[in-house]
Amino acid sequence: MAPVSNATPLVGLDAAVIDTETTGLDPAKARIVEIGVVPLRAGKLDRAAALRRLVNPGVPIPPATTAIHHIDDAAVAAAPGFAAAWADIAAATAGSVLIGHTLGFDLAVLKRECERAGLAWAPPRTLDTRLLAQVAEPRLGGYTLEHLATWLGVTVDGRHSAVGDAELTGRIFLALLPKLREGHIRTLAEAEQACLALTGVLDQQHRAGWEEAMVAPQARDREALARIDSYPYRHRVADVMSAPVKFVTADTLLGAALNCMAREKISSLLVTPAGAATAAGLRANDVAIITERDVLRALSERGPTALGQSVSNFASTPLVTLPAAAFVYRALGRMSRLKLRHLGVEDENGGICGIVTSRDLLRLRAQEASILGDAIDQADDVPALAAAWARLPQAASGLVAESVPARDAAAVISRELGALTRRAAVLAERQMAAEGAGPPPCAYAMCVLGSAGRGESLLAMDQDNALVFAEGAPGAAADQWFARLGIIVADILHEVGVPYCKGGVMAKNAAWRGSVATWQARVAEWISRSNPADLLSVDIFFDLVGVHGDTRLANHLWRGAFDAAAGNAAFAKLLADASGEVQSATTLFGTLRTENGRIDLKATGLFGIVATARVLAIRHHVLERATPARLAAVAALARGGVQDLEALARAQALLLDLILAQQIADIGMGLPPSNKVVVKRLSRNQRKALHESFAAVGHLETLTRDLLF
Repeated sequence: MAPVSNATPLVGLDAAVIDTETTGLDPAKARIVEIGVVPLRAGKLDRAAALRRLVNPGVPIPPATTAIHHIDDAAVAAAPGFAAAWADIAAATAGSVLIGHTLGFDLAVLKRECERAGLAWAPPRTLDTRLLAQVAEPRLGGYTLEHLATWLGVTVDGRHSAVGDAELTGRIFLALLPKLREGHIRTLAEAEQACLALTGVLDQQHRAGWEEAMVAPQARDREALARIDSYPYRHRVADVMSAPVKFVTADTLLGAALNCMAREKISSLLVTPAGAATAAGLRANDVAIITERDVLRALSERGPTALGQSVSNFASTPLVTLPAAAFVYRALGRMSRLKLRHLGVEDENGGICGIVTSRDLLRLRAQEASILGDAIDQADDVPALAAAWARLPQAASGLVAESVPARDAAAVISRELGALTRRAAVLAERQMAAEGAGPPPCAYAMCVLGSAGRGESLLAMDQDNALVFAEGAPGAAADQWFARLGIIVADILHEVGVPYCKGGVMAKNAAWRGSVATWQARVAEWISRSNPADLLSVDIFFDLVGVHGDTRLANHLWRGAFDAAAGNAAFAKLLADASGEVQSATTLFGTLRTENGRIDLKATGLFGIVATARVLAIRHHVLERATPARLAAVAALARGGVQDLEALARAQALLLDLILAQQIADIGMGLPPSNKVVVKRLSRNQRKALHESFAAVGHLETLTRDLLF
């Protein structure tokens, strides 16, 4: 069962749907005659694993209630008492979120039965479909199971049996999820918080003697997260890999390969196709690997004669790889899952540039931390992907608890958003194949843009993605295939918890997909424009990075765009004008400008810093994506403004720290994360530093003008 956190998406929730049948409707007197539990695992009801227990209540069952649930005294005469039946139910629901309909009644009856039997009662974490339905549609005529089934188009079967009602409740819960997403309610804690706002209904249930069906979410994950090992999240594979690597051709004899490993004191060799003149340009699918363990296995199985055979008989293919820019925790996770001792390392164009071994990683010992990224890579459907994605806020919280700067945490979040987008593309390809659309018509790259491309995403994010494919005119067959792919990817990301981009920057829209030729023409058209209004959202294209497919297409296009814009001050200024003005952070009296006690640190500071760094990078042909790297590179050009640029880098770091800390706190309380920070929670030193940051942002217009021209 997947661990449950405040950030667990409802679509990926592991839970137990429960229902009881009783002797009456007064929770103070009612006794249980039947309990049913149906497991919910990653968005699917497991009817085959349903648990039903009849219970002898020890009192006569009134005929009026028998007429409803068809359970009479004879039916329960041989059934165990509550204590014996409860042991199985408690084991089946232990650690699970309980889902029920008008669940407060069931909880009240269960609690009193436990008290009568002398059993301990621990209030579980719960969701009530009656409350969720009112959150999703406050104007519904009624909220009985029948009302909800009719509204949601759910078939009603087996009413007034515990398992039948539990199964119906589970199907209603799943049907409610799209309605809740429309109201921006995606996670467990957000659902809890929304239900708590129904004070009138909750007060009415309390007066009826029901237990509280909803409890305010708490920051439940903090203790476990504080133990996270931050090293794998702060270092890249490039930091620990061995390079350069040694290559041999497939027809090399095993004995010669063994001598090479001994001479070079290495534990593996990469194997290129026979006759290959060079390893240049080869990608992972073209390369195999032969390790010292493979040699020992060959000698064990075939004896000394193995040394006279070619390495192609013993090498493993294809080579499993990770990008050099991936974090170490991803290498740990992949090697642990696949039981590997060696991983290939790819450069930004997919070429092999190094090897990382288990020996390189031995000292890290971070198996708990490593699970984060690999869980996304393993997900085989949307609910599993959602459950994997839910681990991200936990990891971010753990990093903050370890005093890791938000800038480093943002890099982790961004890499995982890229991995999520990549996995969504894989699942979308599978769906299209199942629909009969066939494989991709040509090579393509799925890309992320904006903060994900810069490595600066925090926990309040939406989609920014694009598609680059090798060939095909707008509206032609290839473009239509990729349009469908973009739609499915966007839907998957939205369902998992990364909402649609309000500005439409998604590959499902024609403006954000195209062939290499289409994109090149598009870039040329942008540069020729003379009106800032024509360049809205164009700037984030210069943050583009490929995350799936042939990423060389994306990298080539990105570099080409910088080449085309190099030295064009007019275009850079138009981009600066198109990005708009930074909102004022202070009032006339010098106090922080707040709304409902919060200040939007993105609108008042972060946005302007990022936009300025990007525009200056485009103007001066700085081939960097991250804001700090862009600012440092522009400063290194010695064109002036060095102190101002350094101040902007410090300001960005502070703003990221404050925003991420607030987002983690909000998620813990069931509030959607945003870029708005509660001013009262800031210390005196933080407020002072914030004012200094806003002073640095106040020079943006002058600094941009000076460094552009």
